[in-house]
Amino acid sequence: MDQQFEARDNKRPPLVRLSETGRLEAFSDGVFSVTITLLLYEVARPEYEPGHLLQKLLGQWSTYIAFLSSFLYVGVIWLNHRAVFARVRFSDLKLHWANLLLLLSSALIPFPTAILARALIEGNWFDARVAAALYALIGGAMCLSWLWLFHVLCIHPHLLERGVEPDFFGKERVRAVIGIALYGAAGVLGWALSPMLALVIFLLLPVFYGITSEGLTEGNLLRARLRKNARTP
Repeated sequence: MDQQFEARDNKRPPLVRLSETGRLEAFSDGVFSVTITLLLYEVARPEYEPGHLLQKLLGQWSTYIAFLSSFLYVGVIWLNHRAVFARVRFSDLKLHWANLLLLLSSALIPFPTAILARALIEGNWFDARVAAALYALIGGAMCLSWLWLFHVLCIHPHLLERGVEPDFFGKERVRAVIGIALYGAAGVLGWALSPMLALVIFLLLPVFYGITSEGLTEGNLLRARLRKNARTP
């Protein structure tokens, strides 16, 4: 551990209890797995008369879109989480709390998903506007938790693996701010104009975070650098 601190400009952090990230990552993977499983239970099983099953299945199209959006988002969250902790060697109390807040906001996703899907199926546009605003609120809270996680890692560079630039996570905060802004815009558009506009943004955001899961500024270059440092005695 002392060698890790000496590698960072010979600066030692305050005396705190550090631990490996294995248990943190295993617990997080379990939460993500349960969250994805719960999404499936929110897909409605239609009640139908004989000969009308296809009509009922097609009639709840919004449920499938909401499920797909949230499933992909949880998957993208997991990819981003994996990419973050591939760059983290140690964890402390602040990082544990930041990670718990991220897991909390991620685990809430099935709730607004079910609400939005039900509102779109029933066709009451006031309820759909409320549901879109609720989804945007929870999505924004999730991005806010990412912002806090990135901030903790930015101000505690001694937690990072060798080869990771100390300001990497400072730059990553931009991604979280973009999510907060777009979820806010989705909530406003969904309420003022149409919930379908909000749904489009909800579907596009996972694409953005999937493409940038390795970071806005680094990707394969960082992985090559980490492998090179690992081979260096």
